[in-house]
Amino acid sequence: MGLTEPAGVGGNPLTEGLERLPVHPTTLVIFGATGDLARRKLLPALYNLAHEGALPERFHLVGSSRSELRDEDFRERAAAGVREFSRREVDETVLDALLASARYVSGDLDDDGLYGRVGEVLDAYDADADEPLHRCFYLATAPALFPVVVEALGARGLDACENAQVRVVIEKPFGADLQEARELNARVLGVFDEQQVFRIDHYLGKETVQNVLAFRFANGMFEPLWNRNYIDHVEITAAEDLGIGSRAGYYDAAGALRDLIQNHMLQLLTLLCMEPPTSFSADAVRDEKVKVLRAIAAPPPQEAVRAQYTPGAVSGEPVPGYLQEDGVPDGSTTETYAALRLQVDNWRWAGVPILLRTGKRLARKVTEIAVTLKPVPHLAFDSAGSVGPQPNQLVLTVQPNEGVTLKLAAKIPGSRMRIRPVNMEFLYGTAFLSQSPEAYERLILDAMRGDATLFTRNDEVEAQWRICDPVLRAWCDSSEPPAGYAAGSQGPAQADALIDGAWRAI
Repeated sequence: MGLTEPAGVGGNPLTEGLERLPVHPTTLVIFGATGDLARRKLLPALYNLAHEGALPERFHLVGSSRSELRDEDFRERAAAGVREFSRREVDETVLDALLASARYVSGDLDDDGLYGRVGEVLDAYDADADEPLHRCFYLATAPALFPVVVEALGARGLDACENAQVRVVIEKPFGADLQEARELNARVLGVFDEQQVFRIDHYLGKETVQNVLAFRFANGMFEPLWNRNYIDHVEITAAEDLGIGSRAGYYDAAGALRDLIQNHMLQLLTLLCMEPPTSFSADAVRDEKVKVLRAIAAPPPQEAVRAQYTPGAVSGEPVPGYLQEDGVPDGSTTETYAALRLQVDNWRWAGVPILLRTGKRLARKVTEIAVTLKPVPHLAFDSAGSVGPQPNQLVLTVQPNEGVTLKLAAKIPGSRMRIRPVNMEFLYGTAFLSQSPEAYERLILDAMRGDATLFTRNDEVEAQWRICDPVLRAWCDSSEPPAGYAAGSQGPAQADALIDGAWRAI
């Protein structure tokens, strides 16, 4: 599992720059290692990193959970998860090498003895290597256990290791409101330094999300247009065609605003609106993102829409409404759709509406950023059969088909000057002839490397909650139930009042 040269480097110019930097020998401890996140995302990500030769030569995996398992049992369960959810066909030789030294430590996360046993395993790996290995603790647990695990690690002295780096990765949600986020930050930073803490938002690991930065700052042709003088409005959409499935317990307590807007979508907004950083170091990038968040005021009640899906049809199949889903309490007012109209009150973006919307059971699954430019003021050659002046639009699609589309006006072939929109498209799969890595692959590697650029800092988290908290309180205090929208539709009609014109079709 040592570092190897990626396939094609040197022979294929499209792979130039895709090489991975080496990572210091590391032991990764996953708390919650038998859970769904580890099985579906973390373990397959580790396998794919191993397959690409991106993991260090000395890499060890430790799993921990309440289930009583032998090391061999854990390895078998981990291998089964990789085989089921890996993005590529599994090479058993690579998988065996990845899991050969894996260990499992069982116990309750509030049991101090568990952390003593974990420490013994870490010390044994260090002794075998004859050097201290970096340590990375991944908290794939229920959010209520984040401070419990962090403080237990500190009590056992596992927050530091002489001559080695210690890091902790914390999943979302980071608090359920501003007050909880502040309290959690205080407890985490009471044990670890901020440089050791990696608050993960998997959206930031997606190639297209990172490409927002490349698109903006590596292409001089767009920067002159990237301001209030040329941009009419921005739409950020995260739509799903699925319902809540078996997640009623979590989702009814969270809702669409907490689930997606407070974290993923506000992060997309910061990348789109931030000023060029002085360097692409972690703190320089995050400093600029925080400036954007601090320039956004919480929207007034009339610029925040919430709704619930009602019975309808998706892909021609009838589906129940939210209140008919298993596990949803009668009369629940939890929103499955949320839309906000925001303003970034700074020199570049003043007066440009930025519209965010997310929802379950919409017409299709899509996550995208659509930047609509102001239309040309006059079309002198307008003619019968022409659709007339349409604004140029730049669409960055995050999922399902990662890419960038630019809508332009072009002449329809023929003797008359007739105009209609056409699209110029860039797709990752066809441009780079390779499959994009999963977000967790990039983020796990960055955490082990100590690169926090794609992770949220404590002041970022609190700034995001400052925008969303007043909206959540207003909805909680309101006697009006959420609006309704039919499953499989474009969303509630009430959201149309937020935009001057019409939303992009989902």
